Amino acid sequence: MTLRGETISFEGADGARLSAYRVEPSGPRVGGLVLVQEIFGVTDHIRELCDGFAADGFETIAPALYDREEPGFEADYTPQDIARAREIAESHPIDLSVGDMTRIVERLAPLGPVFAVGYCYGGSMAWLGACRVPGLAAASGYYGRRIVEFLGERPRCPIVLHFGERDAAIPMSDVEKIKAAHPEVPVHIYPAGHGFNSDRRQDYDAGCARLARERTLALFRANGAR
Repeated sequence: MTLRGETISFEGADGARLSAYRVEPSGPRVGGLVLVQEIFGVTDHIRELCDGFAADGFETIAPALYDREEPGFEADYTPQDIARAREIAESHPIDLSVGDMTRIVERLAPLGPVFAVGYCYGGSMAWLGACRVPGLAAASGYYGRRIVEFLGERPRCPIVLHFGERDAAIPMSDVEKIKAAHPEVPVHIYPAGHGFNSDRRQDYDAGCARLARERTLALFRANGAR
């Protein structure tokens, strides 16, 4: 797949200069979208996801949240890279990620509604974005392991969540806690493992990925995507 976007620079929440992958929409613009990375960084997979949403009319930006720790960080699935990705993810201040998302939302908002989608680490950030970031119209979070840590927070905008029932990193007991704490939030369970949306991973499931994406787009259209 030939990537269509460009690398841009923006000022993060603490004034740091960070990079991001940005793609103009194909055809009429239906909204803005902040797409939040997995723990592996803004990889080709993340850039391809951005291109896919741009094809649906979203101006899409994926901020490189880990540029402070390691500029240009992109991990693959070797044990060494996975260990490094987890190390960064665990030490990176969550408030900075939320603040960086806010900066991207502010950049996109003048042209219309702004949405958020996130995967893995980004799935948790999509939840926190819905709870903390002003101006989001709707959000979609995929297999966010840390959502259960923030059940006391309440989304300010509609959000949909996606989990795999065979996810070794997120026990179904945690998913049940999320559902019990927030019965108003649609929580979809798929017959898949962690990372089922990524065609780079062993747990990739094309059917589950397609259905989750359809549900995500339906939520965005119901909340202002023109």
